[in-house]
Amino acid sequence: MEKKIAWNKYDEETKKEVFSFNEDYKEFLSTCKTERECADFIIDKAEKAGFKDINSMKSFKAGDKVYAINQSRLLILFKIGKEDIAEGMNIIGAHMDAPRLDLKQNPLYEDDASKTVLLKTHYYGGIKKYQWVTMPMAIHGIVCKKNGEDVKVSIGEKDDDPIFGISDLLIHLSKDQMQKTLSEGITGEGLNVFIGSIPKEDESDKEKTSAKQTVLDLLKDKYDIEEEDFVSAELQIVPAGKARDYGIDRSFVAGYAHDDRVCSYTMFRALMDMETPEKTCAAIFADKEEVGSMGATGMRSKFFENVCAKIQKGLNNEVYDSIALRDTLQNSAMLSADVNVGYDPNFPEVTEKYNTAFLGKGAAFAKYTGSRGKGGSSDADPKFIAKLRKILDDADISYQTAELGKVDQGGGGTIAYILAEYGMDVIDCGVAVHSMHSPLELVSKADVYETYRCYKEFYEKYK
Repeated sequence: MEKKIAWNKYDEETKKEVFSFNEDYKEFLSTCKTERECADFIIDKAEKAGFKDINSMKSFKAGDKVYAINQSRLLILFKIGKEDIAEGMNIIGAHMDAPRLDLKQNPLYEDDASKTVLLKTHYYGGIKKYQWVTMPMAIHGIVCKKNGEDVKVSIGEKDDDPIFGISDLLIHLSKDQMQKTLSEGITGEGLNVFIGSIPKEDESDKEKTSAKQTVLDLLKDKYDIEEEDFVSAELQIVPAGKARDYGIDRSFVAGYAHDDRVCSYTMFRALMDMETPEKTCAAIFADKEEVGSMGATGMRSKFFENVCAKIQKGLNNEVYDSIALRDTLQNSAMLSADVNVGYDPNFPEVTEKYNTAFLGKGAAFAKYTGSRGKGGSSDADPKFIAKLRKILDDADISYQTAELGKVDQGGGGTIAYILAEYGMDVIDCGVAVHSMHSPLELVSKADVYETYRCYKEFYEKYK
């Protein structure tokens, strides 16, 4: 059972739509390098489209558009439908976090021998550490000061901005390094980012100079922050630069953090581009998926459930019914919008070609994820899959089924199992990716467009 390449069904007009949609996606991917930036982008667009903060509303009716945000990193959007919410919702959930390097709380130091200034980092999520050296990097994030002021930081994206980076050992002296495994060649504590080197003369002692002080003075002048402010900062080292077309035919998009911002964006557009739905529709933009979905902004928190309780109460004349809430959640259906591995002809040995996703063949459905013996997976019900097949086939939407690599090769997880704990139907569905978790990932423009169409059709038609 082989799925066709989606490009083959497009006429010239549809191809223009595919490329236009991906231009918008590239803007999002280039602009949003952190979870906070993603949330800000989505809220700005949503408010312009009539969405309101849930805290400003006490009652809800069909047609209302609301959003809820927790700590600027866990965001949920709702379009209230015409049917009784007790019949369930159509939910799509993605995550906005991505592998990166976080600055430690006391990151800034000056090397004694070279007198260069560096930043200590702690990598976030699953990365191949060697991929993150000798790359142009940018600093994004927020610094929260004691006076209550929040300072947003973004350095390295404008053409006239400086960039940052991590050095690697020259080949001429790397005899010992080359004998190590890939995981050992670059260490976590070796991912130190170069940030400056011009010394400043100590006014009290003319014999002393400090390049670290130069850096601190620049941070003070530009952002009015002190070294102590790093303690209450959330600063990330991410690849610098914009998302780009890839391939002479421009059929791919190359960029940082397709996992999982490609699903976040397509899900967001699907919700925005639909009219008042029959069933209430929700879009969850979660944080912390790459490290287990823990914490107040991860999917394991009770935030989604709490917000659903507010919606249920506001639709029920301010009467909260916990049983009705649980019925609503159990009667709901969800697409866990996360990426899958795309077959790579350079590494064919890690995937089983009859059950893997291929770039250009549409949205990739994974009945189960997990690892090896389906450990940690949520296994979707076949009746649910059959309903989805009919909806997508009727709309001529390209889709495929996939597993995350060969059975004993490894594996991975998503947020599917967390929502499945409510008893609702859940299946993973997203875009196939090359070079996942690297600083430069790759997706097919056709898959981005078909996944958007898949999400929109699910919102509008699933019952």
